[in-house]
Amino acid sequence: MTAEIPGVFIHPKALVEGDRIGSGTRIWAFAHVLPGAVIGHDCNICDNVFIENQVTVGDRVTVKCGVQLWDGVQVESDVFIGPNVTFTNDPFPRSKQHLEKYPPTLVRRGASIGANATILPGVTIGAGAMVGAGAVVTRSVPPHALVVGNPARIVRYVSHTPAAPDAPATGVPPADAAPVVEGVRLLRKPVIKDLRGDLGVWEVHKNLPFVPQRCFAIFDVPSKEVRGEHAHRVCGQLLVALRGSVNVVCDDAQHRQEFVLDSPELALYIPPMVWGTQYRYSTDALLWVFASHPYDPADYIRDYDAFVAAKASAANERG
Repeated sequence: MTAEIPGVFIHPKALVEGDRIGSGTRIWAFAHVLPGAVIGHDCNICDNVFIENQVTVGDRVTVKCGVQLWDGVQVESDVFIGPNVTFTNDPFPRSKQHLEKYPPTLVRRGASIGANATILPGVTIGAGAMVGAGAVVTRSVPPHALVVGNPARIVRYVSHTPAAPDAPATGVPPADAAPVVEGVRLLRKPVIKDLRGDLGVWEVHKNLPFVPQRCFAIFDVPSKEVRGEHAHRVCGQLLVALRGSVNVVCDDAQHRQEFVLDSPELALYIPPMVWGTQYRYSTDALLWVFASHPYDPADYIRDYDAFVAAKASAANERG
């Protein structure tokens, strides 16, 4: 029999065996919550939802009808889980054979998962990411990425400001556009063309924003793959697509902007402490990168939450 929990609405036809449920949460008919589960404040747990013991759900989470949250699933705050989303927790399931420990599956804050999506065990859905309806997520999704299909692939990144319905998902901003991401600049250098071929020149102390200490090229990237996904503490970078095209997303933890590098006349300057991601490489893409500092593994921030925390700490220090 379900016990009453102060401040929590539990439908008479729901079965709630635990009491670690935050105030303002609503649990509707035929939902079943096992005794070890932890559910935060102001959640909406809809009809026919099953929540197992080793599950944590944050605050203000919506779980629509027909979802099962199995042992090992952790859901952070402000997440939306659509109807009939299927979570899994065993990569090689056998009848009556159970794992001693289930691989953790994590849905980070603010993420949304569309109806009928399938989430394989051990993946992380990044903060603010969106999983399209019916997608099969076989590996972790970066923060703010929109993934669709089977297997799920990134089709674009989610903007802080929703675009108009007929606006393109990506595009190079005009040269006179106001900066959106702190310190990022789109530079333009004409290419000299004649019958013998084209010539592009970038000169130190003239049109490069720093004296390069390292250069490297990225090429033969499968068009569906993602690179980058990190920030540098002190190193700045200048990206030029010498051939083909590459989409680049820049994020300063407050604003996010996407650029398309599709001409050697364009170069994108990414300063230190800006999160950069490259994806949607064309099959012939050749990306040339100038770096202001030599390679140093300690200069990389590879966890997005750590990056956001570092930006907040720096802002507090500036006062």
